[in-house]
Amino acid sequence: MRSLSTASATYVPDAEAYSAEELLRYMLERFHPRLALACSFQKEEAVLLDMLLRLEPTARVFTIDTGVLFAETRATWRNVEERYGITIEVFDATRPDGVPWTAEHCCGERKVTALDEALGGVDGWVTGLRREQASTRGETPKLVRDDRRGVWKASPLADWTDTDVWAYIARHDLPYNPLHDEGYASIGCAPCTLPGAGREGRWAGSAKTECGLHLPTDGPAA
Repeated sequence: MRSLSTASATYVPDAEAYSAEELLRYMLERFHPRLALACSFQKEEAVLLDMLLRLEPTARVFTIDTGVLFAETRATWRNVEERYGITIEVFDATRPDGVPWTAEHCCGERKVTALDEALGGVDGWVTGLRREQASTRGETPKLVRDDRRGVWKASPLADWTDTDVWAYIARHDLPYNPLHDEGYASIGCAPCTLPGAGREGRWAGSAKTECGLHLPTDGPAA
């Protein structure tokens, strides 16, 4: 397949021509087994999990557990592991004092710490970011160097629409989070997520749109 000129770049415009599957194949060829998919059990990860594990059944997948995930998210987690015969790695973002997170006391800082730990042993990571999700993600590159963490960050679905995602899920009869059927376009922790289009249900009633996992890196906005 085509090669990408990533030797000295932080942003790889060539990657924009790749399909989602082509970019995943490239990431696997270049980085596996030091590649990981970050999974939050939303519809985008349903697609990416299926694509990635079709290409490489031993690919690494991890999730960040805040301790306050929806019951539906945990059920989806179990369904995914059963479907693919895998065990998803877990990185802990629960409160150290054992008190649950609330909308007023966000888990964001602990989630960022957990992500840094998850990426400590990899050279590349795969995310479900899509440009259509929010204005903060409108210029998400398909492949960019996250210089702060020292890894290559791939967003194979960056140019996909909601329709594209649902069509793939239907075509392959994939398990997905049932909260999507209840109006949750974006699904985070139970205390601070409501139904809503795009990411408007996340931290509803506040100006917050991101928890810190995907703040811009040294490349174009991610």
